[in-house]
Amino acid sequence: MSEKVVKLGAKREKKEKAEKQNDDLVYCSFCKRPNTQVIKMVQGPGVNICSECAMIAVQYLILNDRMPSAEAQAILDAFWGKAR
Repeated sequence: MSEKVVKLGAKREKKEKAEKQNDDLVYCSFCKRPNTQVIKMVQGPGVNICSECAMIAVQYLILNDRMPSAEAQAILDAFWGKAR
């Protein structure tokens, strides 16, 4: 499979089969964008999430505390700077 798609929990047989179908598009379960339009895609059992949706979720969890630490803010700034 493409380096842009990371499969979680895939068994060896499924992984080998998926590698043969490397031209297949994988869509984010949240924003519906294909793996060709995002930085990375994580594939789980029955669900996919792109790197941008994952960072939105992380950002929400960090900002839910209302005051992110300097380290957390640096991570968010670094990611969103590369995503644009």
